[in-house]
Amino acid sequence: MATAEDTRQVVRAEAKYVHTSARKARLVADTIRGRSVPEARTVLAFTTKAAARDVEKVLRSAVANAEANHGLEGDELLIETITIDEGPTLKRFRPRARGRVARIYKRTCHITVRLVQGEQVEQPRRQAAKQEPVPESVAPEAPPAAEEKPKRRSPRKKKEAAA
Repeated sequence: MATAEDTRQVVRAEAKYVHTSARKARLVADTIRGRSVPEARTVLAFTTKAAARDVEKVLRSAVANAEANHGLEGDELLIETITIDEGPTLKRFRPRARGRVARIYKRTCHITVRLVQGEQVEQPRRQAAKQEPVPESVAPEAPPAAEEKPKRRSPRKKKEAAA
């Protein structure tokens, strides 16, 4: 049974063995998931994380695939999914004091971007809780402004010890 969503063309691009940890790349991927391509490019351009460059490369590749292979317009695409999977970990060792070694894990990841053509679906964003106005009869009364706070005392001097 075919639905309307099945008719949309899906374009994907993948970068494997990217030299950054999956955890760091996921922070960048979360900022652009579900956005349009121009908006995602703007967000990535102003993201200060190093993984943003790698994610942007994959996004550009996916847009190029859509334009060259499927004849789609790049600015009309949406990021359907972006997944960051862990790749193999390179294990290295650093010499330490007294003949010991410390392990160094050089982590890699695989970045996959899937684009679809269509209108941007407005995703519900978190909003601050709306505060309802409190009736005056229930509202706490403000302390009177006429009362002044007691002045702060200066620190006491130590009494000289009686000899």
